[in-house]
Amino acid sequence: MSAEIIQKAKDLGFLKIGFSIPERPTHFNKYISWLSGHKNAEMSWMERHTKIREDPALLLKGCQAIISLAYPYSPNQPITPDGFNVSRYSQPDKDDYHQRIRTLCNDLVTLLKDIHKGCKARICVDSVPILERSIAYSSGIGFIGKNNMLIIPGYGSYLYLAEIMTTAPLDIPSVDPIENQCGYCTRCLDSCPSGALEEPFSLNASRCLSYLTIERKRHIDKYEGIMMGRCFFGCDKCQEVCPFNKEEGSREILLPSTDEILNMDMVSFSERFGNTALARTGIEKIQMNIRAITG
Repeated sequence: MSAEIIQKAKDLGFLKIGFSIPERPTHFNKYISWLSGHKNAEMSWMERHTKIREDPALLLKGCQAIISLAYPYSPNQPITPDGFNVSRYSQPDKDDYHQRIRTLCNDLVTLLKDIHKGCKARICVDSVPILERSIAYSSGIGFIGKNNMLIIPGYGSYLYLAEIMTTAPLDIPSVDPIENQCGYCTRCLDSCPSGALEEPFSLNASRCLSYLTIERKRHIDKYEGIMMGRCFFGCDKCQEVCPFNKEEGSREILLPSTDEILNMDMVSFSERFGNTALARTGIEKIQMNIRAITG
């Protein structure tokens, strides 16, 4: 029966699908150690719900399986007409990825419930307290790189992750997780503008430009603005240099000019970006970021 689900996932455009039992994630202890080192910056929400992170089955009573899914996003860099850019995952010309991936997962859940009558399912798209990269790793989808990204050999790391937790009695194949294939390469560490990748597999979020430009609400200082370069939302440096991301992509004008964005009010910003990933950060933060790099 899993073969039908795998085929459906491929038809929907998913790169990879993996299956695992709901158990203590492989990297849970490392996560707790990371929190103990206060590497999560001001993201206190990452310290909550540790019991669920340790036992994801708590999210769905009777959960018997977790389906891990990887969906691609474009390697092309979204830019403004005046040459500034945002992180690729944001895809500012599309609806927020949470909505798009959830819709695709709903199609899989419909098939799942047709096959396993009466089963229950819960869709997770980067919005519940689980260690999704660790779970995906255990399902055999890919390996964890030195930049902490999940990397699929032959494709790379430009991808979204999603999970479907289900009570359906799926046949879960025995898989050996893909061990790290970075070898002696340190391009991601060497290229990190802020030194947030302090060592292989270790990220200090308080220094990460993605955190500074998306999550942190405080003012960005002049030094941080210099590190940002021409990117005012997120950072892709550790992925751009990764040899597993073989497709370089191109630059696409998918954004208004920075002057236009700076002159937007909340209404015009909502009209243009209200359904995109940029909406979560909001107009004030994005305008602050632009001012930090345009000076």
